[in-house]
Amino acid sequence: MALGLILIAACGSDASEDDGAGAADAGSGSGQGGDLVLTTSSTGGDQNSGSGGGACRGELEAIVRDFSEDHPDFQTFSGTMAFTGIVEDDLGTDGKPVYAHNGGTAQTTGPDAFDQWYRDVPGVNEPFLISLQLVQGGNGASVFESDAFFPIDDRGFGNEGNPHNYHFTTELHAIFDYQGGEVFTFTGDDDLWLFINERLAIDLGGLHPELSATVDLDAMAGQLGIVVGERYQMDIFHAERRTNQSNFRIETTIECFEAVPPPE
Repeated sequence: MALGLILIAACGSDASEDDGAGAADAGSGSGQGGDLVLTTSSTGGDQNSGSGGGACRGELEAIVRDFSEDHPDFQTFSGTMAFTGIVEDDLGTDGKPVYAHNGGTAQTTGPDAFDQWYRDVPGVNEPFLISLQLVQGGNGASVFESDAFFPIDDRGFGNEGNPHNYHFTTELHAIFDYQGGEVFTFTGDDDLWLFINERLAIDLGGLHPELSATVDLDAMAGQLGIVVGERYQMDIFHAERRTNQSNFRIETTIECFEAVPPPE
């Protein structure tokens, strides 16, 4: 059974979306493409309790880190298009994105604030473990799809007077077998970086309306350094930085994923 993965993240980020129309009363529902389960109220530092190394699953685990809207990178910026180049093309040796600038950009404050996005920083963020359940889509791909991706409503720093908890990052890691012919598509808003074999494959950084990007693994095999028949890790880093929408959608023909815990 071909496994396609669709995660839709509409992270209401820019001023063009922040008109109050999309706040919705959809709660933290996961739309029609799969289930989202908060598997623990907090990681409590035990992030490596995931299922890594197991058999092929229709479920992926992710770390969601909640931030206050007072964080300098959240509820601050806006935009109308993707802002590429925030991170380096190669994943860092610690398995995290590497900030590509000495100071701020039009969409970020600087390296110190960015380095908090995907690392546990007591008092700055609070981590939660969630599970994304994939389902088979009509096009032969498995899907997780949400047009109201609010996995930590009323948790962490809370909703801060908003209908949902809008200020968080998502970190997800999985291993897959590259068989040839696979594609992977992300559709959503706010920052999304996809790394394959530790190399940047999708760069949809910054705050922006819902956008899509597709990776054809065969076409990018040389750039990504991948060879048919081998196994590789996929690393996804997402941020929801501004009210008032949150959509998250991925679609892929990769047949099988094995979830792996995020690096410390």
